[in-house]
Order: sequence, then C-alpha cells, then structure tokens
Amino acid sequence: MIWVIVFSFLAYTIFVAWFSWYKTRGTDMSSTDGYFLGGRSLTGIVIASSLILTNLSTEQMVGLNGQAFGESMVVMAWEVTAPLALIFMAFVFLPRYLKAGIVTIPDFLEQRYDLRTRQIVSVLFLLGYAVAYLPTVLYSGALVLDSIFSISTIGSLSPFMTVLIVSFLIGAIGCGYVVFGGLRATAISDTINGIGLVIGGLLIPFLALLVLGGGSFMDGIDKLLTANPAKLNAIGSHNSSVPWTVLLTGLLFNNLFYWCTNQSIIQRTLGAENLAEGQKGVLFAGMFKIFGATFLVVPGIIAFLLYGNTLPNADMAFPTLVINVLPLALSGFIAAVLFGAILSSFNGALNSSITLFTLDIYRPIFRPNAKEFELVKVGRVFAALLATISVVIAPFIIFAPSGLFYYLQEMNGFYSLPIIAMVMVGFFSKRVPANAPKVAIVVHVILYALSKLILGHVNFLYVLTVLFPINIFVMLIIGRLKPRETPFELYNSNKVDLKPWKHAKAFSGLIIALMIGVYAFFSPIGVGKVELEYSPISLIFMVGSILLLGALFWFWRSTNRKLDPPTSPLDPKISPYGPTKKLVKEEG
Repeated sequence: MIWVIVFSFLAYTIFVAWFSWYKTRGTDMSSTDGYFLGGRSLTGIVIASSLILTNLSTEQMVGLNGQAFGESMVVMAWEVTAPLALIFMAFVFLPRYLKAGIVTIPDFLEQRYDLRTRQIVSVLFLLGYAVAYLPTVLYSGALVLDSIFSISTIGSLSPFMTVLIVSFLIGAIGCGYVVFGGLRATAISDTINGIGLVIGGLLIPFLALLVLGGGSFMDGIDKLLTANPAKLNAIGSHNSSVPWTVLLTGLLFNNLFYWCTNQSIIQRTLGAENLAEGQKGVLFAGMFKIFGATFLVVPGIIAFLLYGNTLPNADMAFPTLVINVLPLALSGFIAAVLFGAILSSFNGALNSSITLFTLDIYRPIFRPNAKEFELVKVGRVFAALLATISVVIAPFIIFAPSGLFYYLQEMNGFYSLPIIAMVMVGFFSKRVPANAPKVAIVVHVILYALSKLILGHVNFLYVLTVLFPINIFVMLIIGRLKPRETPFELYNSNKVDLKPWKHAKAFSGLIIALMIGVYAFFSPIGVGKVELEYSPISLIFMVGSILLLGALFWFWRSTNRKLDPPTSPLDPKISPYGPTKKLVKEEG
C-alpha cells in the first residue's frame, strides 16, 4: 500500500512544479529584478503565501508540536505574537524598503552607512544560512519524509545514508526551482503549497480530535479542554521556555529581526508590485500566524493526550499523529504538503543567499561592471554550489547532540540584534556614522558570548531583552560623539507606487484584537487552568528594558535636535512614503 502514498505524493508535487513553470514561462530571467525579485510583480496573496511557506517547515511543524507535547500551549507565543512584528514591517520597514528600491537588506545598509557594513552583514547572513539553516532544513525534512515513507526500512539504509539521499533529492529539486525559475517560480509554488498546507494542516487536528473522542468530534474537543487543562495554558511562568515577561521585549526583538530584516523572509515583500500589495501580503501572513497554532501547537497537545509518555521523544509527536490518524491516500497528500513546506524554506534561504552573494559580494568586489545576465549566471552557479555544501553537511547533524537545533537558534543571537538595531537606527537618525554599526557588532558579540559563559542557565530571550537597547545605545552614543558630516536622507527610487493599502490600519487592529482574544482563551481566565509562578527578576528585566528603551528614545530625540536644529518651524518632515505629505497625496 506504500504505492498509494507515493502516487498521491507525486501527483500533487508534479502538479505544483508544472503550474509554477506555466505561470512563470513569460517572466524575464535575464535581469536582476526579474530573477531575484520576480520582476517586482508579486501580489498580496502570492507574498502572503510565500512568507508563510518560507517560514513554515519541518522544524516548526515537528519542533513546535514536539515542544507543546513536552510543555504546553506556552510555545504558541512563537506563532501568535509574530503578527506584531509583521505590523511593524507593514508600516515602518516596508514603506522605506520600497521607497529606496533595495534588493537586499545590506543594500540599504550601504545607502545608510557604507559598503563595508553591507558586506559584513551579507557575510553574516551567508554563514548563518550555509552552516546552520539550510543543512538543518534538509536534515529535519529528511527525518519527517522517512517517517512517512519508511525509506530507511524499505531500502535497509542507515540513518546517515537516508538523510544524505533524501537531502540530495530535496536539494536538487529546490535548486531547480531557484536556478531556472528565480523568485517568481518559488513564490508561485509557495502559493499552491500554501493552499495545501491550510487544508492538510487543519485536517490533521480535525481527524486527531475524532480519534481522541472515539469517533465523535465534539467528544474530542471536550476531552481536549478538560483532560489536562494545564497543557492549555499559554501564559508562561519565569521558568518556562517563553516567559510572559518577554513577549513584548526579547521575543518581540527576535521577531523584528526575523520578519523585518531576515533576507530569506523579507525578499518576497521586496518583490511587491506596489506598497499596497506588499502591505496586504505582510498583514495577511500576520492573520494566518494567529491561527497557525491550530496545526503547529494543538496537535502536540492532542498527541500527549493520546500517547502520553510512550513516544521515544517529543519530536515524534507530529509524525506519529500523521501516520495514525490520516487515511492512507491522504498520507501522500500530507507528505507532499510537508515536502512543499521543506522546499519553500530551502528555496527561500537559497534564493536570498545567491542574491546576497551576487549583488553584495561578487559585483562590488570582483566585477563592478558586470552585466545583468552575468550576475544571474553567477547566481545560478552559486546556488548549485551552496545546495551541494548544504546536502553534504546535513547528514552529519545526526552525530551532533540532541539539542543542536535549539543551540543553533540561540547562536543566531550573535548577529540578529545588531542587524535590526542598525536598520532601525538607520531609519530614524540622520547623523549616526558608518563606524557605529561595526562597533555595535563587536560589543554585542562580546556581551552575548559572556552571557553564554556566565549566565548559561538564563533564558536567552532575557538576554536579548537587555542587549537590544544596548546595541542602539552604543550606536547613538557614537553618533553623538562623532556624527557624520552630512545628514542622511532616504533615497527615493520611484520604482513602485508607494500609496498604502487603505484598509491596513483597520486590518492591523483586527489582528491585535484576535491576538489578545487567543491569549485570553488559552490562559487561566479561559481554558488554561493552572497556578502560575512569577519571578521578581523576570519583572525587573521587563520593566528595566522598557525604561531603557524610553530613555533611548529621549536620547535620540535630544541628539537629533542638537545636531539638526530646524531652520524653520514650518519645515516638513520626510515621510517614508515620499518627500512630503503633499507628494504622498499627489503621487501616492
């Protein structure tokens, strides 16, 4: 019967590949905008689907459900609070990115600071993708597909060879999308896979509740709500993996980096055909993240109620549930959807990596006068090379400690906060000089490394809570002591229409209301009946960081007034949507 699973898997996967080719066959792939940004023609639905699929992969579908299996609904914070960062993206970051017409985040950093800053950040991104992210996506994806298709059992393969073979197949197919189709082909495939993910993702908890209720869906819901209320609590205490005191501090800072400056994520938004479509895509993705917990967290809770502590490890909760509750034919469809999620995350990081390499390293260092077709060709070669390296590294993760992936996520903290800090300072200050971000990176790395050595037992989100304001403070101090000679003005490229989506504010308000409602439901005032433990230290961390951010805001305002006194009280302020409010009205 394995052939039934294989047939449904291949049918869906081949359809997605054909449809992606069909929709992109007329796209010009010879230019950098056409290849790297899909010709700046992506619509809101395509952007939202691509954002979701790039974000979702086996690390989350397996990892978050596994964490929920071992802990509680507290891990939904990684999903449900993400819309806050996406709202910032829609109103603060995206208008400025599209106004400047950038292709990469380092591209903006060169405009704001200098070429060296751009290249340093590009190298940091590339190292993170090549050594950690891409191999981990391949490794975790291979484990999930093996659990569904029993590849290692059928072929009598060792775990190492199983991961190597499956990683090679994923890498080859993903590389094909990126090399021959560019960003647009990747985004189109993400849209179709996004539909499948919604259908398949919601189907799993639905069928699991039927099993939990002995064939009755309502009995399954009743058992989910009453069997173990402590598992339904989402308000984390000080000793949980996500304490409630970091939701608007350390976790928010981490999310701001991921959703507003992480190249593999935001590259989809940079390909928007206009600001309105970009904001739609970002906010639609934010709405989806709220309900994503239904298949990223809830199945883990159901698996705990079904299997208790009988599973070999928590990460087997989701694969076991898929195998046990799905009809045989649908198992292939779900495998195809998961394969699409794996492929999307791999493609997103791969596309971003070649964009960073060709535009931020190859052209400025080796070929300043390179033609567009040459850059595209070099990008394709680099994609194949990077995919090969990732495939080779992936199976060796099997020999690493079990906590490697979480450790690697913590290691992203070595460069994530300086990047979001330098972007925000670049937006809102005019006199901070080019050496400020370089000093901030050095200070951050030293302090973060010391926190690992001295405060190894402290949740890294508390560390991020303190270090983000310190990063900004270092840059503002340097700007105060040695400001740049001329004030920075954001360049207007006039590449896309900058008229905002008229419903953006109302839609954002709806998202925030839903977030609050979800947290109220999964809390002690809702269904999460549990005694919470609070730590005075965690409260001090939260209050202290908020006060520090307020002090930084005051310091930034006073610095700007001192360095750039207004020549007239009628001087208009520069708008992210254009030079003046009048121009915004006339030009959009």
